[in-house]
Amino acid sequence: AESSEETPAESSVGAEAARSLEGRGGPPPEEASGALTHALVLGGFGRSKVPKVQPFLPVWLAQPSCVGKNVTEGLVPIEDIPEVHPDLQKKLRAQGISSYFPVQAAVIPALLESTANGFLVSRGGYRPSDLCVSAPTGSGKTLAFVIPVVQALLHRAVCQVRALVVLPTKELAQQVSKVFNVYTDATPLRVALITGQKSLAKEQESLVQKTADGFRCLADIVVATPGRLVDHVDQTPGFSLQHLRFLIIDEADRMIDSMHQSWLPRVVAAAFPSEGPKGPCAVLQRTQPRVVTAASMCCPQMPLQKLLFSATLTQNPEKLQQLGLYQPRLFSTGSAHKGPRDCDIDVDGDSGGKYTFPTGLTHHYVPCSLRFKPLVVLHLILEMNFSRVLCFTNSRENSHRLFLLVQAFGGVTVAEFSSRYGPGQRKSILKQFEQGKIQLLISTDATARGIDVQGVQLVVNYDAPQYLRTYVHRVGRTARAGKSGQAFTLLLKVQERRFLRMLEEGGVPGLERRDTPSELLQPLVPRYEEALSLLEKAIKEERKQKAA
Repeated sequence: AESSEETPAESSVGAEAARSLEGRGGPPPEEASGALTHALVLGGFGRSKVPKVQPFLPVWLAQPSCVGKNVTEGLVPIEDIPEVHPDLQKKLRAQGISSYFPVQAAVIPALLESTANGFLVSRGGYRPSDLCVSAPTGSGKTLAFVIPVVQALLHRAVCQVRALVVLPTKELAQQVSKVFNVYTDATPLRVALITGQKSLAKEQESLVQKTADGFRCLADIVVATPGRLVDHVDQTPGFSLQHLRFLIIDEADRMIDSMHQSWLPRVVAAAFPSEGPKGPCAVLQRTQPRVVTAASMCCPQMPLQKLLFSATLTQNPEKLQQLGLYQPRLFSTGSAHKGPRDCDIDVDGDSGGKYTFPTGLTHHYVPCSLRFKPLVVLHLILEMNFSRVLCFTNSRENSHRLFLLVQAFGGVTVAEFSSRYGPGQRKSILKQFEQGKIQLLISTDATARGIDVQGVQLVVNYDAPQYLRTYVHRVGRTARAGKSGQAFTLLLKVQERRFLRMLEEGGVPGLERRDTPSELLQPLVPRYEEALSLLEKAIKEERKQKAA
């Protein structure tokens, strides 16, 4: 049954008819009843919502381990988790970190427990559970896997690819690689970044080295995008994943959506030898996981543990099944007083379940007309005087046109961030934005995923996102790590109803309406009209250049 269905009330049309007959001087109800005996009596049409059917979920999804979502209140001092290596604690303090966020305090000990006896054999010889982490943007998920992975590999003797981190975008991969480099500095561990920004041959040089008797591995930790990873699995001689201990999938919901590339089955197949164990080291080679029996446990082997992280992790069992998780354990944000079913997680990644948002984030929407949308953006920036504003559009064309218009308007330092530019240019633009040299960065959803840009004070959705998941990741670029931030969404009249309902179902707290009276926009109109004419000329010029 759909939630919009209506159930009839108990009132009767027959009673209404009887009263109307009596009021007109007709026969009393007793006499009129004979005439109404054969009449069809209909019920009223009072509205009542049918209760929503709750999905039946596996126990690990229905009863997650709840962690606090408020990163400013549930801080845990570094000293309170003594399992973390002293050298890593020193590095954390050197980075200005004195406490763990709630998600880090929950996930780090759980991961370290599975490597307590070294990474070669998990605790008691049993295969460790795979972990899934669903936590808000800016809650410290990256450090939650960097610290335990680095600690687990600190005492490795031979360099082999032991940890593989797969991410959806080049920028996000660069960011994670940078964090790994900070915590592997002054250790024998080596980190390789393979995203396609360099030629295949250059990347091969950072992964393997040819020797007289074969190949030598040069990386312990590989950070990659899925397409480039498959290229190296297929084309790089000596690149082996047979010693892989940790497979980390960041932005897991988007990575599941890109499973049509078949990157995960290729990686898992590469992690196990194609033929049976041979040679003197056969006892150390792992085989494909089998049913747990006394016979299968008599020969302990290095496990392959999968770690999933996302702010919008789906709870659709059909989608999660593609990942082949082993006895998974879910960590999800929720208040300490709530029961396991009350954690603020997505009931189904696509069906509008409840998401968790950063506590310092305030949400606004601005009704406006199509013609004056750019003017409303300019008014917001000039009125609030923010130094770093991130503005999202739904397409590369919209992003470029808005960039040209704001540039023609003047008074705001603006840049464009989209696939129009190469990786090197995008990196330079992000750096300038972080340094405050660019006030307004107009972007497609390329920066909406995981990118940690320091000091973003305001996020503007110039084009309203069509999906709740997109909204979560866009607004998550501000109010990170316990700081405050604001999000504004510009809505046309036809978009309002659907958008507000989507956010209400998604559990967006305290959405406020912000009107922009025409008298406030009027002083900007002359400059705006002039900028529109300049935009038209610029677009015509670009079309001529393309045609030439």
